[in-house]
Amino acid sequence: MKTPKSLIVLAIIVSVVLMVAKFFAYFITQSTVILTDAAESIVNIVGSTFAFYSIYLAAKPRDKNHPYGHGKVEFFAAGIEGVLIFVAGVLICAKAIFAIIEPQMLKEISLGAIVIASTGVINYLLGYILVKNGKRINSVTLLADGKHLQTDAFSSVGVIVGLGLIYVTNYPPIDGILSLLIGLYIIFNGYKLVRKFVSGLMDETDFDLLNKIVEQFNRNRRPEWIDVHNLRVQQYGADMHVDCHVTFPWYFDLERVHQEVSCIDKLVGEGVEGKVEFFIHSDPCLPQCCHYCKVENCPERKENYRKEIEWTVDLLMENQKHFEH
Repeated sequence: MKTPKSLIVLAIIVSVVLMVAKFFAYFITQSTVILTDAAESIVNIVGSTFAFYSIYLAAKPRDKNHPYGHGKVEFFAAGIEGVLIFVAGVLICAKAIFAIIEPQMLKEISLGAIVIASTGVINYLLGYILVKNGKRINSVTLLADGKHLQTDAFSSVGVIVGLGLIYVTNYPPIDGILSLLIGLYIIFNGYKLVRKFVSGLMDETDFDLLNKIVEQFNRNRRPEWIDVHNLRVQQYGADMHVDCHVTFPWYFDLERVHQEVSCIDKLVGEGVEGKVEFFIHSDPCLPQCCHYCKVENCPERKENYRKEIEWTVDLLMENQKHFEH
């Protein structure tokens, strides 16, 4: 199993090789749209370099100055890569407009298309590997870098289509028009990465992560866990910090509550990738909880059990006991 560092190093090496190949294709064709693809490869290299440093820093153990670890640096790496992609897209659009106004005839179109097709296939496969591993370990950096490489691969498809149209129609302005469209697409992807960076720093709700946690709660649900509410999840690199309120029978002593909290930490955390740290506030049950409490032979039951409350993301995020559900 490859480590995040080794995957990023592989991405840097491959990006350098592909950049050289794309600039070779540009010099033999003089195509603006190929230059667009080659310029994005420079961003790939810079972005992967930032990604390597962020993964190195995120792997450092927590210390007094960083009690939650260094994982949030991955959001900075995604943000920097997003800004670079955005700026590259703007420059590409400017070059494309110039190429539309003053188009020029292209050369060696077939050879250029073959080179770009080869780089596109390699980029997509490498991007797929990074995205797959990024999802496996909850790495924002690997996901961002992998999606960027896949975006570059899709851009290469557009380049090939454009070169084919130019070859068939012998209409040079297509080169600039397609370059402009790809530039706009690149700007949009840069915006999405910057948006990811901002949402990560602001601890915006990640509903995919919440769904995983709630699925684990439901899969391991115990009668003693009468209610769960005020559920929140924060991501720090590959690690997650989960805090919530759990309602237990009010007559449980401190030792029994501790056992149940440890049980939640173990059973729920085992089914989620990466390290999960739980911060659980224990609440005593109230008589209003009896109708959905499944604890058998409860000595303090005030009302018969009537129905089970379905635990959903929306329900568990509420900051209150669920008397009326």
